[in-house]
Order: sequence, then structure tokens, then C-alpha cells
Amino acid sequence: MAQVRKRAGTDLDPTLAEAFADCAATLVRDVDELDAYEAALAAEPDPVRLVDPVQLEAVARTFGHLEDLKRPWLQGHSAAVADLATASVQHLGLPGAGEDVLLAGHLHDLGRVAVSSRIWDKPGPLSVSEREQAQLHPYHSERVLARVPALAEVATLAGQHHERSDGTGYHRGATAAQLSMPSRVLATADAFRNLVEDRPYRDGLPAEEAATRLRTEVRTGRLDGDAVAAVLASAGQGSGVRRSRPADLTSRQVEVLRLVARGLSNRQVADRLVISTRTAEHHVQDVYTKIGVSTRAGAALFAMEHGLLDEDG
Repeated sequence: MAQVRKRAGTDLDPTLAEAFADCAATLVRDVDELDAYEAALAAEPDPVRLVDPVQLEAVARTFGHLEDLKRPWLQGHSAAVADLATASVQHLGLPGAGEDVLLAGHLHDLGRVAVSSRIWDKPGPLSVSEREQAQLHPYHSERVLARVPALAEVATLAGQHHERSDGTGYHRGATAAQLSMPSRVLATADAFRNLVEDRPYRDGLPAEEAATRLRTEVRTGRLDGDAVAAVLASAGQGSGVRRSRPADLTSRQVEVLRLVARGLSNRQVADRLVISTRTAEHHVQDVYTKIGVSTRAGAALFAMEHGLLDEDG
């Protein structure tokens, strides 16, 4: 209640804050004993909506997109990991693992929401305490998913996506003997995507350099050699095949969309592309019209759904 009063009139609507204060004692009664998961299920209105296996991938993809929207530099990460890891287990001849790996790819970073944005957005190196908090996000992912019985295997995979074969990963420090091949593939796909994507403290690496880094990890025993080979093969480097662009976007419009999705203002887009601000505004509006959205969040979701956030998209 002290926080509600302190924030009233700033980030909290004062009228709502006052209304909450009037009935707070009733609202928070027994909150310490409340199981939020069970309470949420109990509060769902009838008719209860059930998700069948066919719909489950779409639900997982949506949750991954929503988590990625937490930070501009994460947009598209979960879907990219899911697609790359799934292609990799198929490349290894493990089709039976494909569904769990696909779902785990979409949901592996769900636990990021349990860690302060201040840590994720920090432009420099993390302190020891901050690093320990960040390294707990696989644990949080696993705990959230484990509450759903149908996602038990997915929860295990998600919780292991930062483990390494030599025991130097986190959060459990598992070794190769404790990690299944699907788990090793998911960890490798996540590592590859993390290397090629921009972060607040560095630019993404070219795919060739990222591949070299992963091969080095194999030689040091941190990553599985078969998993790395499958992921690099599935990444399609040097295929020379260019995907068709959705909504008839031009190459320039894809550049603009990518920058808008990353959170750049019209002026920043203009500076990046060396064009006038007015021209950048026209480009942004043309992109919005073509893809049928009116907000930057909508543009970011469109870019994620159509794989346009990579430089070769």
C-alpha cells in the first residue's frame, strides 16, 4: 500500500489508486497463501477454452513473441531459435523430438520476465549479483512450464538451454551425461542466435564468425559436435536463396521496418539510412499501409512473424 500511495499520480492513476486503497484489505486477504496459478484457472469464465495439440504451437509462438517484445533487441529471437532447433533435430534424424523442441524453442526465455529489465538493458558488463539474477531465467522458464502437465518434457528442455557439456553452463551446471541430444541442440541453436543478434553492449556477429565461435566451443568441450554441425547446416549459410518478401515490401521498406521494429524513431531511421526525416516518415507510413498496422508494436510483430529481423531477411 505504501508503494501504491507513492506512485499515485505518476505511473499509477490516482483515482484507481484511491479505489484500490478503499478495498485493499479485502482484495489482498490471504494473498500469502494464494496459489496464483490455481486461482487464475479457477477464475477463467465459462466456457473454458482448451488448446488442442494442433493449436499448441501457435499459442507457444505467441507467448514467445510477447516475451521478446519486452526488449527491442530480443524481437524474433524465440521464433528463430525454435525454427532453427527444430530443423536441426530433423537433420539429425530425431523427428520424434521435433514437437517438444519446437515448443521449447518458443518458450525457453519465458523466465526473462522474472528478471528486472534494468539488468537486461544494462549497456555494460553485469555485476556478480546481476549476472546471478540473469542466469536464473532458465530456472524460471522451467518452473512456469512445469505447472502445465502436458509441457513436462518442454519444461526440462527450456530449463537446460544454457547448460554446457563440460558442466560450465547454468543454472544447474549439468554435464553431457545429463543432457539429451534435443537439449544440446536447443542450447546450440540459442547460442548461435545470441551470437548473430544485436545486444545492448555489442553488434551481432556475421554468421561465418558465429560458426567459428561455435566450432571453438566444440573443441573446448562446451558444446556437442553433432549438435553444432546440425545447427550450422540448418542455418543455411551461403545457400544463395533469397526469400520472397511479404506484403510486396521493397528492400528499402524492409530496412525501414527492421529499424522501426528495433525501436528507432523516425529521426533515427533517417540518420541510419542517410535520408531526410520527412522521407523516413513517408517510408514508415508506406510500410504501415502495406502490412496493415498502425503502431510500432504491430510492425514489430509483423517483422517477427515473417522473419524480417535478420539482415538477410
